[in-house]
Amino acid sequence: MLGIVFLYFIGKYFYKLAEQFNKNKWLFAILGVVIYYVGTFIGGLILGVLDALIGIGFDWDNNLALGLIALPFGIASAYLFYYILKKQWEKSFVLVEDEIQDIGKSVE
Repeated sequence: MLGIVFLYFIGKYFYKLAEQFNKNKWLFAILGVVIYYVGTFIGGLILGVLDALIGIGFDWDNNLALGLIALPFGIASAYLFYYILKKQWEKSFVLVEDEIQDIGKSVE
């Protein structure tokens, strides 16, 4: 249930970001959720490698603990992707002014 709530809010924030910069809203909402899952997967891989190399002694049968430990990796990856998209779009965003109101005004 907690995962569904995270997916909703991640999708919602990416949807609003894409809407703010006039991008494809649903594409980036779904992409944000995919990035979350990729981050949790990479977090699981990191835990697996650390367990194999160092021997942490993690209980791999406990799905709840594994999910809670991989959760920060997913949130961090989604936030990082959000931050990168926002900075990139802010650089390239051009505010379109309504030029019909400027007809007949001086150029100064």
